[in-house]
Amino acid sequence: MTALVLKPNPLQDSTRTLLLASGSAARKRLLENAGLAFGIVRPEVDEQAIRDCARAQDRTTDETALELAAAKALAAEAEPTALVIGSDQMLSCEGRWYDKPPTLEQAAQQLRALRGRTHTLHTAVVLCRGGQIIWRYVEQAHLTMRAFSDSFLEQYLAVEGRACLSCVGAYRLEGPGLHLFESVRGDSFSIQGLPLLALIAALRDMKVLMT
Repeated sequence: MTALVLKPNPLQDSTRTLLLASGSAARKRLLENAGLAFGIVRPEVDEQAIRDCARAQDRTTDETALELAAAKALAAEAEPTALVIGSDQMLSCEGRWYDKPPTLEQAAQQLRALRGRTHTLHTAVVLCRGGQIIWRYVEQAHLTMRAFSDSFLEQYLAVEGRACLSCVGAYRLEGPGLHLFESVRGDSFSIQGLPLLALIAALRDMKVLMT
């Protein structure tokens, strides 16, 4: 676990350990901006195997995103009383699933496939304690890419560089990726990778945060 040095939050019960089971910079930033005190664990999960199994069992995209989030939370090494946050995000477009592209060339191919079309982001979050999932939630956002030119795409990838490879869909809506879009419908926190409002409400219900 990597402890984050944050100012004490009077809205949070300091006796309750909160952990984020993720190496995502975006999720870390969202929790920090909300003023939460938490630690980070980076569990190793075979995400592709989970997706392949889900496909074989004809599971929905929402179900698969929740299963991935749960796998991360359950794989984290934590004390029995700690609350572990697991989260994952999937992108679907007309029945096809998309993941983080491993190369800029594949990012370009993915963005060409998505341009001019509406895709859905499925963002899941779970809370785990003592090796048991005690809360889960998934939210959808619907985003329509504009019919951008190949020359724009080339310049976009030059500006973003490898940063876009860390994002499902090959874009950061809070960054230059915004220029790819015609319309966006959905919660901005979920689009960035974490349904933060729902998570904070759950933490209030569990008395981790003040009501």
